[in-house]
Amino acid sequence: MTHISVTVDGTTYEDEVEPRLLLVHYLRDRLGLTGTPIGCDTSNCGACTVELDGTSVKSCTVLAVQADAGEITTVQGLARDGEWTALQRAFHERHALQCGYCTPGMIMAARDLLRDNPHPTSDEVRKGLEGNLCRCTGYQNIVRAVLAVAEGETAPAGQAASAREVTA
Repeated sequence: MTHISVTVDGTTYEDEVEPRLLLVHYLRDRLGLTGTPIGCDTSNCGACTVELDGTSVKSCTVLAVQADAGEITTVQGLARDGEWTALQRAFHERHALQCGYCTPGMIMAARDLLRDNPHPTSDEVRKGLEGNLCRCTGYQNIVRAVLAVAEGETAPAGQAASAREVTA
């Protein structure tokens, strides 16, 4: 067993883990953060994307011990006081999801893209989201949602459904 200390969504955790434990399994099984889905376990789909020290990573390709002393943000850590981020609202408002399985990874990858390129073109959004698969939407609404955030077109927080309303 190996001792790790990680900060996940603002909370620090100290744990003993098997050296071979994947970060996605640590988040889901040890911490109960099931908002990060296991899509393929081969890094092909991107559903398990999280931020590690400010960069998006597929958590099925990172060992929990590699995240030691790191700061991890999951999709569950984005909303503050039950209010979604602009990106979460845009995905909801622009119907950028159907089954929702890929949505956490898409949102996390889109955050990384927008941090690096705050005003991407449609082609740049598509390129930035490569490696994140959606089998339902055809990507058009996902691209529209990301572009809406880049262009400041999301509704004010008080006008969109809050995370509490959607999960209730």
